[in-house]
Amino acid sequence: MDILLTQVPQFILCLSLLIVLHEMGHFFPARWFKVRVEKFYLFFDPWFSLWKKKVGDTEYGVGWLPLGGYVKLSGMIDESMDRDQMAKPPQPWEFRSKPAWQRLIVMIGGVVVNLLLGLVIYSMVMFVWGRETLPLSSMEYGVHPSDQMQAYGFEEGDVILGGTGTDSGTMEGLMRAILLGDCREVRVRRDGREMSITLPDSVDQSILRSERTPLFLPRRPFVVDTILPDGGAAQSSLRLSDRIVAIGEVPTPFFGDFQKEVKEHKGEEIVLGVERAGGYMLIPVQVSADGLIGAGARPLETKKETFGFFASFPAGIEHGISVLTGQARSMKLLGTKEGAKQVGGFWRILQLFGDWGDWQTFWNVTAFLSIVLAFMNILPIPALDGGHVMFLLYEMVAGKPAPEKVMEVAQLIGMILVLGLLLLANGNDIFKGISGAL
Repeated sequence: MDILLTQVPQFILCLSLLIVLHEMGHFFPARWFKVRVEKFYLFFDPWFSLWKKKVGDTEYGVGWLPLGGYVKLSGMIDESMDRDQMAKPPQPWEFRSKPAWQRLIVMIGGVVVNLLLGLVIYSMVMFVWGRETLPLSSMEYGVHPSDQMQAYGFEEGDVILGGTGTDSGTMEGLMRAILLGDCREVRVRRDGREMSITLPDSVDQSILRSERTPLFLPRRPFVVDTILPDGGAAQSSLRLSDRIVAIGEVPTPFFGDFQKEVKEHKGEEIVLGVERAGGYMLIPVQVSADGLIGAGARPLETKKETFGFFASFPAGIEHGISVLTGQARSMKLLGTKEGAKQVGGFWRILQLFGDWGDWQTFWNVTAFLSIVLAFMNILPIPALDGGHVMFLLYEMVAGKPAPEKVMEVAQLIGMILVLGLLLLANGNDIFKGISGAL
């Protein structure tokens, strides 16, 4: 029920904003070049629409199928497949009557708007909330590597110094570089000695198979920072700033050690070894059925950057371009078995949003989706903007348009491909929902 009240309204708001602005990117250049716009729709309207009103030559409306939106231009082969109109002689107000360079501007308008929108939103996020990262230098106690990273040679307590293919100096940058193939050698310090660990080229597939398992978790002492009122810790003599170092006879010098060990005692009463004010004491605590005691650890020190209004634009643009290039590089994963399994649909997108009122998350997700929409739409797939651009570039080079029959067949094939991708993405969500992987 929570997701219906929080994530769904945010998703609809985000999707509506992106679609309307994208279609405006087509609409205004078309009107500028005196192309007649027959329809401007938010969402698709097969069989019927929720609302429509005709103003001048254009019918504005809201469809019932929230898979996108569209503008219908006179004299253009698009998803409407209006053959009757195309069989008539070209008219001055039609898309096909305009010079190729004007048609090209109309077709790339939506992509340009989405790209610029993403960059502007990221810039404003930097201005309002700044940027918070986890520097590698702040993880003085090293990391807890996942099982798969241990299989590649990492050990508990390795202090990560950096890796090839990334100069961000952050844990986020390192993990992104490993997944996208830029980093295949990681430098670590172990027992006071520096060494390099080489990762195989297949590590990205291994990461995708493990899905949400983090590659590394930073090691940090379990210094109590939060005590929840309804947990076992609140019913014990545990206090803020206590350092938990053991469960019974098992040492748990770091928070990750504690999390792993306490899961072995679900529903039981355990005895914590606690350091307080230079002394050591034993404190009994009840563990919940979920393996929790209701206490949180002091977080690691992150790097918080703030930006003035003008400085926020270079930072936002840099981040947006990083997202765009990451999206482009991730396309190689789509052609692999494990990569195809990770394609997510609407349910996965819903999970990106936070609680209602968490505007930082909302705008970050909106900027991300805007850039993804720009990238996906410019791909040379018929039925997408990039497919139309491809045929226009052919016309500009060859000096004549592609045959209408070829364009109609290509449009149909493109629609099938796009529909297939939608079915794959949402089918993955359904399968993972049934199997409990979501």
